[in-house]
Amino acid sequence: MVSNIAAADNLAFRRWARPAYQYVVDALIWAVAVPLTTLLRYDLDLAGITWSGVFWLALIAVVAQGVVGLLFGLYRRRWRYGSFDELIGLAATVTGVGLLLTAVVFAPAAPTIPRSVPLLSLGLAVTGTISARSFRRLFLARRHHPHEADPVVVVGAGNAAGEIVRSLLNTMDAPYRPVALLDDDPLKANMRIQGVKVQGVIEDLAGVARRNGAVAVLMAIPTAERDLVRLVEQLSREAGLPMFVLPEVRDLFTAPAVADIRPVTEADLLGRELAEIDTAAVAHYITDRRVLVTGAGGSIGSELCRQLARFEPEALIMLDRDESGLHGTQLSIEGRALLNSPNLVLADIRDEARLQEVFLKHRPHVVFHAAALKHLPLLEGAPDEAWKTNVLGTQYVLAAAQAAGVDHFVNISTDKAADPVSVLGSSKRITERITSHMADQASGAYVSVRFGNVLGSRGSVLTIFREQVEQGGPLTVTHEDVTRFFMTVQEAVRLTIYAGAIGESGDVMVLDMGEPVKIMDVAKRFSRQRTPNLEIVVTGLREGEKMHEDLFGEGEFDVRPVHPLISHVPVPPLTMETVLAAYGRGELPMNLLLNSLAVGSQRREVA
Repeated sequence: MVSNIAAADNLAFRRWARPAYQYVVDALIWAVAVPLTTLLRYDLDLAGITWSGVFWLALIAVVAQGVVGLLFGLYRRRWRYGSFDELIGLAATVTGVGLLLTAVVFAPAAPTIPRSVPLLSLGLAVTGTISARSFRRLFLARRHHPHEADPVVVVGAGNAAGEIVRSLLNTMDAPYRPVALLDDDPLKANMRIQGVKVQGVIEDLAGVARRNGAVAVLMAIPTAERDLVRLVEQLSREAGLPMFVLPEVRDLFTAPAVADIRPVTEADLLGRELAEIDTAAVAHYITDRRVLVTGAGGSIGSELCRQLARFEPEALIMLDRDESGLHGTQLSIEGRALLNSPNLVLADIRDEARLQEVFLKHRPHVVFHAAALKHLPLLEGAPDEAWKTNVLGTQYVLAAAQAAGVDHFVNISTDKAADPVSVLGSSKRITERITSHMADQASGAYVSVRFGNVLGSRGSVLTIFREQVEQGGPLTVTHEDVTRFFMTVQEAVRLTIYAGAIGESGDVMVLDMGEPVKIMDVAKRFSRQRTPNLEIVVTGLREGEKMHEDLFGEGEFDVRPVHPLISHVPVPPLTMETVLAAYGRGELPMNLLLNSLAVGSQRREVA
C-alpha cells in the first residue's frame, strides 16, 4: 500500500515537474531578453537606461509567459516534448507575450523604454525558447541511443526512413542502430536524419556498410517496386549482409516502428505491387449482398473472405469441410473464433443434398468457388478423387447456385488447365467448361478465373523450401530449368474479385502472372540462408508435370479489353450430361477420361 502511494506521488510529481521546468527556462529567457535588447538598443550605454522600467517590463513578460502558456496549453502537456506541434504552440505563446509588451510600452503611463524593445525581445525569446527545447531533445536522444545495438545501413531517406530511424534511435532496447543512409535522390545527398547522414547511393551499399561496420541492411522504402527490392537484396547478399524490410504502406496502420522490421521474404522478391482496380465496380456487386465462399478454410478461400469482408457484404457465408480451416479464417477476420456463427458452414461439396440445403437457406447473391483438390502428384495417383471433388463437386455447386438464383458465380481455376497434361489440369479444365455451359443456362454471370502459383499457399514450392531449410536440407528441385509463374495471394484474390465484376458470362478470366521464375534460382536463395549452403537435389519431373506452365491453351488469345492484367478468353461449353455419359460408358481409365473431356471439342462430344 505504501509503495502504491509513493508511486502515485512520484507520478504526480513527474506530471508537473517538466512543465514547471519548462516555464522556469522560458521565464529566464524573457528575464534576460528584455534587459539585453534594451542594452543593445542604447548601444551598451548604461547611463541612458531607465532600469526600473526595464525591471517592470521583464516582470510582466515573465508573468505573461506563464499565463499565456497555460491558456495555449503549452504547460499542460498538450503536445509531445520538442515536437513540431509544441514549437508552433511555443511560438504562438511568445508572440502573444511580445504583443502584450508592445501594448504596455505604447500605453500613456508607460515607463521610458524604447518602443522597439518588445519586438527585439520577442525575436530573442522565440529563438531562445525553441533552442532550449531543441538542445534538450537532442541531448535526450543522444543519451537514449542504443549504442550496443547492431549497426545497420538504412536504404532510403524518405518519410518512412525518417520515422524508423527516429524509432530505432529513441528505443533503448532496439536491436539495430542506424549508422548510414543510402538514397538515389541527388537532392538528399549529405542530408541527415537524427544525425545519421546520407552517405551515398544504393550501389554504394557494400562500401558504406564496410566503412561503418554495419552488420545488416534495412530497406526503409515501403512503396519500393520489386525490381528495387531485388537489387538491394542482391547487393546485400554480395556484401554478406542480411536484409530486413518494412511492411508495405497498405499494411501499416501507423508510422513504421521497431516491431515492424522483418527479414526479407521470397514474396517481397517475387511478388508485384497490388494492381489498381475499380473498387466501385467491386462494391457494386459485393457491398450489402450475400456472398458465399467455398473452400473458405484454404489459402485462396481464406484470403477471399478477408478481402471480401472489407467491402461489407450483408452476409459472408464461409463454407468448408475443414473445421480447423474455418476456425483460422474466422479468427483472422473477427479476431476471435467461437465457431457459433450461422455464416460458418461445415459442408462437403461432394454432398449434393447438403449443398442444396445450404444454398436455399442462405440464398447467396454471389459465389466464389475455391474448394478443390489441387496437389498434382496426389491426383495423378488418385484420379477418381479429382473426379469426385473437382468435377462432380463443382457441378453440385453450380447446380445449387442456379437453384438459389445466384447472379455472380466465380470459379477458381489454375494455369494447369491450359492445354492440360495432368489429372489436376484436366479436371480443372472441365470445371471451366461446365461453368461456361451453366452461363448459357442460368440467369446470372458465371465466369472462371485462371492463375498460377500463389506465394505462401499450402503446398507451394516456397512453403516446401522453407520447411526443408528448417530441417537442414537438402532442397529438392524437379529440374534445373523448370519455371513457374508466381503471384502473391493478395494480388491474385484482389484481381479475382475484380474479375467477377467485369467478366463476360462464360469466359475464363486469365490473370497476368508476370514473367515465369526459374525454380532453381529460388532454391539457391533459400540454400544461402544456411552456412554452409544447403545441398540442392534435382529429383526429376513427376508424372503430369510440365517444364514450363502456360496461361493460354491452344486456340486461346490474349485479349484485355477492361484491365491490363486480366485477359478474357471464351471457353467451349461442356454439358454435364456429356460428362456423365462418357463416365457411364466406362471405356477409358479415369485419367484418360478426364483428359478427353478437357480437350475435346463440343462437336466431337455430341457426336
